[in-house]
Amino acid sequence: MEKINGGVCAAPGFQASGAFGGTGKNEEKGDMALILSDTVCNTAAIYTKNKVQGAHITVSRNHLKNGKAQAILCNSGNANTCTADGVEIAEQGCQLVADACGIAAEDVLPASTGVIGQPMPIEPFKVGVPKLKAGLSTDGHTAAARAMMTTDTYPKETAVQFTAGGRTCTIGGAAKGSGMIHPNMGTMLVFITTDCAISSEMIQKALSDEAPESYNQISIDGDTSTNDTVFLMANGKAGNAEITAADDDYKAFCEALHEVSVDIARMVAGDGEGATRLIEAHVVNAPTIEAARAVSKSVICSNLVKAAMFAADANWGRILDAVGYAEADFNASNVDLSIHSDKGEITVCKATAAVPFSEEKAAEVLGQDTVYVEIDLHDGACEASAYGCDLTYDYIKINADYRS
Repeated sequence: MEKINGGVCAAPGFQASGAFGGTGKNEEKGDMALILSDTVCNTAAIYTKNKVQGAHITVSRNHLKNGKAQAILCNSGNANTCTADGVEIAEQGCQLVADACGIAAEDVLPASTGVIGQPMPIEPFKVGVPKLKAGLSTDGHTAAARAMMTTDTYPKETAVQFTAGGRTCTIGGAAKGSGMIHPNMGTMLVFITTDCAISSEMIQKALSDEAPESYNQISIDGDTSTNDTVFLMANGKAGNAEITAADDDYKAFCEALHEVSVDIARMVAGDGEGATRLIEAHVVNAPTIEAARAVSKSVICSNLVKAAMFAADANWGRILDAVGYAEADFNASNVDLSIHSDKGEITVCKATAAVPFSEEKAAEVLGQDTVYVEIDLHDGACEASAYGCDLTYDYIKINADYRS
């Protein structure tokens, strides 16, 4: 497997663009993105489990009943959630793309992100969609990723190549996510494209099985968004024999999807609102995979742990506390904790008890952009990771000023 550039346009047959229509406020950044495949794709999706959901989820569920799609239309600045005519507006946006690109409206998947509960006019789409169509290119991936952003500080893109059926295949993605992130079945907005030939059933299985490994292991602030969505489109242009069963080619596809998904998870977590560092918690020797996931996520969700990380304070009792209240069955009498970064590693706890360590060295280790927390439960053979960030003063400021 090899990492490459190109994001959602890395796979042959995909183009993208970004433009400003008026759903947001930043004309330079843009507020609308379009991803278009040359052909209809086998497509999978996962969504938020929040009971209040954005209008785009209703529309995309309906459009994906046949497991097919050809384009994604995304706007930022307005979530199109809790609006009286949100579904109608989303459908109209899809029709505008269909008319501009010569495809079926049912093959367009809408997505929205931004402020909840504000009216969504159709006029910005009438302005933005023609610009999006005119700007489509294989180099448009970064413009599209940038237009998706709200409080994100940079566009999030990744891509890898792998082999399936003796053919080189590519899978790439773009994500939007910085706040209101605590996924449970989906995450923020993530759009993934691939030229691998894979059936609608198997691509949905791959994405659904991947979600608990990466997307559901992210948390920034404990808030599950109303709009969390992941779309995965496969146009089959790589020319491999279509993957229709869980064979070796399917395994290779899942490994590549996991690589892309973990890249996205780490980028989203590290770019949390106001964050100064990424926190990655890794649990080993847990009795079950569910326990490993629960413990690792409990640690990165703890506000006390997050605040300590912001201060570069090795207050490891907060970590052990979060381990202990995780909703999982395991023996907590023999837990080891260590913390490492580019500046080295320190062990802070052995067998659920304190050990001597240098506070000065700990502060140096914790002061880096990425901090890893290693948790050994000594109670099985399963492992998992979770991805979060520190909690800073700026998080409050960003969210206090979000609508201003």
